Amino acid sequence: MAGLEPRVEYLESFRCPLGGLAAGKPRVLCHGAEIFVSTGSEFVYVYDQEGRLLTAVYRFPGQVWHLELWAPRRLLYVLCAQKGIYCLSLDQASRSVNQGDGDDRGSEDSEPPCAAVPVHPDACLLPDDTLCTFTVVDDMLVTLAQGPARWKVQLSDCPCPGEDARPRGQIGEVELSTSSPLAGAPGEPTAPHILPVLCCVCPPGSSALQGRTRGSRGCLLEQALFGLLFGVDASLLESPVILCGLPDGQLCCVVLKTLVTSRLSPGDPKALVKILHHLEEPVVFIGALKTESLAEDAEDTHPDCLVALGHDGRILAIKASWDEAGTLVPELREYQLPGPVLCAACGGSGRVYHSTPSELCVVDLARGRASDRGPGGLPSLLCPAGLGICSVVTLSVSCEVPEGGARLLALSARGRLMTCSLDLSSEMPCATRAAVADTGQKIKELLSGIGTVSERVSSLKKAVDQRNKALTCLNEAMNVSCVLLASREGPRPISCTTTTAWSRLQPQDVLTATCRLENNSGLSLDRGWALCVQVFTSTPASDTDVAGSATTYTIPVDRLGPGDRREVTLPLGPGEDGALDLPLTVSCALHYSLREVVGGALAPSESFKDPFLDGCPPDVLPEQDGICLPLSKHTVDMLQCLRFPGLATPHTQPSGLLGPVSDSVDTFLGSLGPRSEPAGPASLRAKFLPPSVATIKVSAELLRAALGDSHTAGTSLGCATLQWLLAENTALDVVRSRRLSSVQGVAPDGTDLHLTIREVAVTHLCTAGPIQTVEIQVESSSLASLCSAHHAVIGRLQRMVVEQAAQSSSPPDLRVQYLRQIHINHETLLREVQALRDRLCTEDEASSCGTAERLLQVYAQLRSPSLLLL
Repeated sequence: MAGLEPRVEYLESFRCPLGGLAAGKPRVLCHGAEIFVSTGSEFVYVYDQEGRLLTAVYRFPGQVWHLELWAPRRLLYVLCAQKGIYCLSLDQASRSVNQGDGDDRGSEDSEPPCAAVPVHPDACLLPDDTLCTFTVVDDMLVTLAQGPARWKVQLSDCPCPGEDARPRGQIGEVELSTSSPLAGAPGEPTAPHILPVLCCVCPPGSSALQGRTRGSRGCLLEQALFGLLFGVDASLLESPVILCGLPDGQLCCVVLKTLVTSRLSPGDPKALVKILHHLEEPVVFIGALKTESLAEDAEDTHPDCLVALGHDGRILAIKASWDEAGTLVPELREYQLPGPVLCAACGGSGRVYHSTPSELCVVDLARGRASDRGPGGLPSLLCPAGLGICSVVTLSVSCEVPEGGARLLALSARGRLMTCSLDLSSEMPCATRAAVADTGQKIKELLSGIGTVSERVSSLKKAVDQRNKALTCLNEAMNVSCVLLASREGPRPISCTTTTAWSRLQPQDVLTATCRLENNSGLSLDRGWALCVQVFTSTPASDTDVAGSATTYTIPVDRLGPGDRREVTLPLGPGEDGALDLPLTVSCALHYSLREVVGGALAPSESFKDPFLDGCPPDVLPEQDGICLPLSKHTVDMLQCLRFPGLATPHTQPSGLLGPVSDSVDTFLGSLGPRSEPAGPASLRAKFLPPSVATIKVSAELLRAALGDSHTAGTSLGCATLQWLLAENTALDVVRSRRLSSVQGVAPDGTDLHLTIREVAVTHLCTAGPIQTVEIQVESSSLASLCSAHHAVIGRLQRMVVEQAAQSSSPPDLRVQYLRQIHINHETLLREVQALRDRLCTEDEASSCGTAERLLQVYAQLRSPSLLLL
């Protein structure tokens, strides 16, 4: 440890997702007292080390994948995912911050601690949704884009200050060969989980990297190694070389000046790319360091070793060495370090720092401190030394301190920005002071280790608790599913019943459905459960080409314990046009969201999983991300929607629900005297045409068997039948108390509808004599209301016949000839209906009146058949 400076000093904390920051996207750059931090979200933070405060926050339109600072011009280049590269002038931006032009809005995963300055879309220097990384070389912009099948290295001109912010055009482009095809469909490449790496390598004396900040991807290389790796042309041209580390493990290079001249003299594009090595695992870091000790008269003090580090811990070191014949050749040596590697950085004195989820380690490639060296100068074995810091996702060597120490700038997976002062000197102090210094060092190391272990334990406990809660919720959801699926017959332990009622809502009456969810089981419905109610409307009778619509309501069930119930009231209609399309179907189901309950637990954490996997949950959930358990299905027809103003007593009848909606102004004008009636088609029909009638005859024996106990000795069969038809209507109690067999109601559209039940005898059908039957008559001046009520009555009778079919005895002897004649008459009427409808399509308006009148007569005959339900 150098001086009295603490080993680890926390500067600032940034908010991060639940599983922690994912490696590969966060960046830390240091320029003077300013630190530029990106956590992988859409924010870029500027931290002042001297003032120890956050000075600015910039909000970009997408997730930040990479950033570089061009110090001479104070320009910040930022790559946003799926957007492109943005150029931000820090001088102008700082003035915007000082003027208070901020935006307090946060994001879903990260929220800035101070006002954020939104970056204008005009700052986009190079819009391209395929870019994965970039680097700035002098006045040129080098980008790496993901094509449908290959990677593309593109070279563009950067504008100078005062010029147009857009690039002046592309200078050169070359494709890189890949050992394996890229993921995604042809023409639609998907974003890689591990981003590629670009590094600019220059020969000594090059000015291409002037103005680079610490943490940027660029380095100088000694002349001998530069010439051996990249050839004589690159050395003579003194050209910068772009090193590309790809996710498939390739390490290749492109000489920049040959790429510039390739458009002027086109040739084989493969000759522009040279593959240096293949790591067989994703390349995550490329850098250079000095391994030889400096001599007093040394002229070339630049790095003499090129290193490349793979995601799983494989490291490649390349150095110029003399072979047995005395020839200068490149020496390549591979080592294996603990992985997975989250980030890495090259420091002074031949040290390489690399971070794993469990430890920040350092390895020494310097010749003076390697105990076991190969013949060429590189050590044959690397022994990493742990520094007691875990889960560092991005790293930068801030500055070197005397006596072999180092000062690192790091960002942890928990979003903490910190400086790490390391004392790696091999020189031991005198024996007397060694014990005291060593004791203090150990105490401080223990304290630092306790803090680090505490942070790791807290992260582990949080992740384990999440997984345990998710497993508990899944177990309860499985139990609920088994209980519901096993109780298909009989009463269900978790049920949902639906009732309808009219409510007064200005400016009209509204039919509402109340869904009551009851939990009669021993299980609880907790987080993740929701009640889904779907309302299906029927096809309008006036337009058979229009399909019925469906409306879905999703109501979260916060907590429904055993014995609890929950009620939800939903509007059914009428709509804006005042029409109510009947029948309606209300379907209720329970939905369990797997993504809501399990998605957070599947997010990778720095302790359990590799944070390099893009910070996203693995794709193990189904596409529907949930399960759906049907509960009930309820049909709302005309008989449930009828209102009976004449039945309610004056003191019990609610105001506003006596009939169709009436305006107070109309009521006042009507009290002053007679006024003209509306001249609509419905009013004209009600005034000048007789009401339409539909009748259905049912065997009295069939009804008695179906009604059972509800038909008592004191109630006539007609009264019991009317009560059965209106069993789901709110007026049932009044109808039962008055023992009515005929009632007049009001349909939802305001027209009258009359229901009459009478007992009649049917002759000419049975050879044994008359059959006692019950005749159900529906009468209304509105054809639409009549058809809806007729459909509702028929539906109830059909269900009754199906239920009684297995229990009923054989029918009486019928006159087959009479039945055959009735059938023939019905077929004749149906053919006449078809002929009349065809004639209406061809006749003019004057001659079609008689045809329409005859068609109504035929329909009336069909609605009153002579057939009988037995």
